[in-house]
Amino acid sequence: MAFMSTIRLAEIAHARSGDKGNHANIGVIAYTAAGFEFLGRYLTETRLAEYLLPLRPRQVERFEMPGILAYNFLLRDVLAGGASRSLRTDNQGKVLSAAVLELPIPKPPNLAEMQRPDGATNQRT
Repeated sequence: MAFMSTIRLAEIAHARSGDKGNHANIGVIAYTAAGFEFLGRYLTETRLAEYLLPLRPRQVERFEMPGILAYNFLLRDVLAGGASRSLRTDNQGKVLSAAVLELPIPKPPNLAEMQRPDGATNQRT
């Protein structure tokens, strides 16, 4: 299957992130079952680790949560020591979800089936 262009992840999902010490987690929640299936193939641990390479996560683990159409990613040792030890601007991982929503992914042929049913999209801020 060839893809001619890309879209932002935000077109088919929303996300939340948080932290615990030096680790962070990012939950990516698809708007529809079709989007969840698509993300299962394209939003892999390897892809997310490559996208976040500048933050140097030691390990990225993905957990599937089909009941809520979500994938939760655990990023180990990504916060440069955590809140009290890091000099990073976002040393608590709170804005990692916003960064991940900018991830370019292949534009699927059935994009309309994956977007929010109410037609709204995540806008850049």
